[in-house]
Amino acid sequence: MSIALRELPNIDAELFDRPSSERLASAASLHHAPRFLLLYGSLRERSYSRLLTEEAARLLEAMGGETRIFDPAGLPLPDSAPDDHPKVQELRTLAQWAEGMVWCSPERHGSMTGIMKAQIDWIPLSVGAVRPTQGKTLAVMQVSGGSQSFNAVNQLRVLGRWMRMLTIPNQSSVAKAFLEFDEAGRMKPSSYYERVVDVMEELVKFTLLTRGAADYLVDRYSERKESAEQLSKRVNQRAI
Repeated sequence: MSIALRELPNIDAELFDRPSSERLASAASLHHAPRFLLLYGSLRERSYSRLLTEEAARLLEAMGGETRIFDPAGLPLPDSAPDDHPKVQELRTLAQWAEGMVWCSPERHGSMTGIMKAQIDWIPLSVGAVRPTQGKTLAVMQVSGGSQSFNAVNQLRVLGRWMRMLTIPNQSSVAKAFLEFDEAGRMKPSSYYERVVDVMEELVKFTLLTRGAADYLVDRYSERKESAEQLSKRVNQRAI
């Protein structure tokens, strides 16, 4: 036991891990295209959060990614339907498939929309032994009908942290979104568009950097200790 550990009497030395760059470097290298799930928060026929999400998907694919956009139409409110509802199962399957996500919500009454929140609420922290979001990357975006605001993206960041995701530093907030898209639904050239390019580029880089090491990055002392204690209880029960 090192001298430093002797000064930490509440630590279980066998479960304590000193993070190392060597372990990160030795993480399994993945060669398939990075996989991204994109969620948007509006059901309007001309939904600017959907149009922005579609633009983000095009950029991700141009950068070598594979994308899936979830259509929230038909998704029931949380707790109003069983977990085996087809739309719930579709969303959860995509969440497990993805290595990174993009969440894009309109700002409504100073907040993300209920449609956006319902999608996130249907993604559980764990499904059996699988955590659908832990260690995966996340980019957040919002659209506004008025002046630029950051209320929705700030709230999405809080949710990303709660879902144990690696939320990238950059973000996109598009003000007066009705002016930023042409009749075909494509985003016009602007500083807002350039920021979206920046965000997607950063998301791909962070995903490539972390996806092979995600299990190591989110490995925690407290959970190792809890697992060891549970194993000890099971072994002792069998011995009785």
